[in-house]
Formats: sequence, structure tokens, C-alpha cells
Amino acid sequence: MFSIIIPLYNKAPYIEKALRSIQAQTYRAFEVIVIDDGSTDIAPHPPKGGVKLAYIDLELLLGDRGQIIRQKNQGVSVARNNGVKLAKYPYICFLDADDWWAPTFLEEMKALIEEFPDAGIYGTSYYIVKNGNQRVAPIGVPEGFEKGEINYCQVYAKTLCMPLTSISICVPKTIFDSEKGFKPKLKLGEDFDLWVRIAMKNNVVLLNKPLAYYNQDVDLNFRAVSAGKFYKPEEHMLFTDYGDWMEDEDFRYLFERLALYGLLRYYLSGKNQNEVNRIINGIDLRKHERKYRLYYKILPRKLVNFYFIFLENISVLKNKIKRKTV
Repeated sequence: MFSIIIPLYNKAPYIEKALRSIQAQTYRAFEVIVIDDGSTDIAPHPPKGGVKLAYIDLELLLGDRGQIIRQKNQGVSVARNNGVKLAKYPYICFLDADDWWAPTFLEEMKALIEEFPDAGIYGTSYYIVKNGNQRVAPIGVPEGFEKGEINYCQVYAKTLCMPLTSISICVPKTIFDSEKGFKPKLKLGEDFDLWVRIAMKNNVVLLNKPLAYYNQDVDLNFRAVSAGKFYKPEEHMLFTDYGDWMEDEDFRYLFERLALYGLLRYYLSGKNQNEVNRIINGIDLRKHERKYRLYYKILPRKLVNFYFIFLENISVLKNKIKRKTV
């Protein structure tokens, strides 16, 4: 029933846990397709001599339900798209190589599909794992909500916590193919871009039960979002022209909230300045939190930059103290 696609790029310390969480699934009608996107930290065969690459027997971990395809590095979007092309089952799930699932993820996803057979995308809640601790993601669904259809844009805009993530969703392959998958050029927000394209045309169904683990305790060099990493406009979903969708009130409000939050680093650093100014100047700041008027329009840029550097240093110091006391 399920084809599970795992894009793999330099995640040697994590991939075994991800695969073992799949092998522990209580529902067994699945296949696993790992797309090794040109990893340089894993030896495909037991290393000889002075080779220091990690050797992980992926074929053994995958068992008879899986395969690994190796390709030159082309990015996560291409890796996922290539995996889906090989999929033989009608429902597609994705799992990143540094994350993992609860044992009943597929079983409960199957039940959700059977109860709501006409949705274009299905999701579950998830845990955020950071500094060795885990907390339930604060998805913006009403208190007491258990499962059912959601307004994706309204739910996302409420807390800016993703209701759909690349590790906690299932998409019918026909829907994925109709949208032509992930946009290859996007390096940040490629998942948001696809989910919103699906959500604007189809029903979105959510099970408000955490069944996936989003691991933020990962080397920042291998995370798409980190303090020193900036993307060209064509690589970042916030610089995408969504055209007529901006006339939809719910979509526009969500996009504006994401832009005000996500483009602040670019505004303060001067990166992609023309594009940033165009987007921010098109937002009625009176409809959003007052702090953004301060950041973008009132306070000097240098003062705002100093404020965030100060907050970042305080956070680093707190984490160091916490690690010493554990």
C-alpha cells in the first residue's frame, strides 16, 4: 500500500535509526526506496586500508522490502522525485534520513485513508526533538481536535508550526504526479510549496496524534535552515510568485506571516534586498504583529540586528549551561 521514499545525503549517524523505525512498523504492506544523493560520508562497501568513511550495510537494514539507488548529488527535491518514479504502491510517504516514526505510523495512516478516502494529502502530528528532549509540535488546530479535514492555511497561520511536514504525511501517487512533484530548483521550502499546491485544490486530513519524530539535534551543516545559510531567490519558496492565490484571503495571510518571519534574516543582512523589499512593501503591516512594524519600518536596522545577535548569544549560553548540568 505504501511506498516510503528516503532521500539520503551525508546522514551516516542517523540513517540506521530511521530504517529501524520503518522495520518496526506494525503494518507491513510497504516498500522502502532510499535515494543516496551522492553521499560522501558512507562507504558503499566495507572500507579497506585508511578509508575513514562510515560503513553501514543499508541493504541489510532495508531487507527484502527495500532498495537503494545511488545518484550524483542533485538536491533533496530531485532525490524525492526520482524515488517516487520508482514507487509501485498507490500511496507515498517520505521519511528524512535523520528522523523516525512511531511503530504504528503506517497502520494509523492506513486507517485515516480508509475513513477519509477522498483527501489529497494526509498528515499526523509529530514530536519536535531538540537538545535531547521531545515536545508535541504546537499545530494550530482547535483544542480537542482529534482527526478530520482542516483548512491548511488557517491552521498553519495560527502558530506558524507546520501542520504537514515531509516526515508526517502521505500523498496519493496520482496527486503527487498531477502536481509534478517537488520543484527541483527549490532548496528551502520545497515541501511547503508542494503541500500548499495540493491543499489549495484538495481536501487535507489530519490525525492529531504525534507519530513522527522531527529531529533538530542534527549537525547544522546538514540542515536547510541555519543562521549563516542564505539562498538565491529561485531557491527559496518565499520568493516564489504564487499569482492568483494571493487573492485568496487565507493563503495571503499565511504567506505574509511566513514572509515577515522568514525574510527578516535577509532584510537584516542585505541579501536579496530588492526581492525582500518588494515582498515586505506589499504587506499591510497593520494586519500583523506590531513587532514587525518595529523591525522593518521603525527601528534602525543595526539596532534590530544587534538585538537578535544578543538573543542568539543568550540562547547559546543557556544551552551550554543546560548541557553542563545534565
